[in-house]
Amino acid sequence: MLAYLFRRLFAAAVMLVVIILVVFGIFFLVPKWAGVDIASSFVGKQADPAAVEAVRQKLGLSDPVFVQAWEFFKGIFAGRTYSGGGDVTQCSAPCFGYSFRSEQAVWPVLTERFPVTLALALGAAVLWLIFGLAAGVLSALKRGTLWDRAAMVVALAGVSLPIYFTGLLSLAIFSHSLGWINAEFVPLDESFSGWFGGMILPWITLAFLYAAMYARITRATMMEILGEDYIRTARAKGLKEQVVIRKHAMRSTLTPLLTMLGMDLGALMGGAVLTETTFSLPGLGQKVLDAIKNQDLPFILGVVLITSLAVLIANLVVDVLYAVIDPRVRLA
Repeated sequence: MLAYLFRRLFAAAVMLVVIILVVFGIFFLVPKWAGVDIASSFVGKQADPAAVEAVRQKLGLSDPVFVQAWEFFKGIFAGRTYSGGGDVTQCSAPCFGYSFRSEQAVWPVLTERFPVTLALALGAAVLWLIFGLAAGVLSALKRGTLWDRAAMVVALAGVSLPIYFTGLLSLAIFSHSLGWINAEFVPLDESFSGWFGGMILPWITLAFLYAAMYARITRATMMEILGEDYIRTARAKGLKEQVVIRKHAMRSTLTPLLTMLGMDLGALMGGAVLTETTFSLPGLGQKVLDAIKNQDLPFILGVVLITSLAVLIANLVVDVLYAVIDPRVRLA
């Protein structure tokens, strides 16, 4: 187990370096090759030439590419000093960039908004796992019944309907018409009940989409596994159906679902843009949308880095869970 864990940690470290270099290339090299003035992108198109030149000096855009890449990489772990044009700006570690338009370091702003996105993603994940797995397993066990058909119709609706439609519909019904839920966001440190009430509809809306996908995948995987030889052998030995499903079929069913969960949670760490915008949640998704509207490139860069790192960490956790569920994975 330790050898497997060390291999995965080493692979994650290598991938971390690759991710940082790729993000650097996307935001600094590709625009340069396309003839775009990167300094103007960091201060806005309406900035005066003196401000653009100052940012160009601060970012070291005239330095060789490998020097720029090293400064970008080092800044994430050791911080960075932006100096040029007679002005010095400190960006403490981890430095995910600095917005010269708003005069703010990216990392403190993102960490202030990250708890909202994290709470949204984890709360929705709990709901979609519970209902998605339950619906998928029951549909596989009751194949062709009324329950199976009804569950798959609901799952198809969940996959097909966009979040902004189901979100606005839930707001119109449960908040505005019936008045059962106060959908206004309240910070957790102000009121737990207010925070919980404001998160219920976003959780349900986001979970509805993912639960539908997980139910369909669970049903298809479970039906395939129930036809395997080792399942028939377990039943032939006289094991109870509950034991066959719980100890044999579910273990194999969870493997692809863990892969999906790792990717979905990692991606949501960068912000559930539609959900956060629909419910006015001050998370990363709403921040990156505002950054796109205002052409504030450093915040877009920071969210891309956080999303990439979140996907990497989520997949590392999934690899460890693989080894717990199926010991054969440790030999890979």
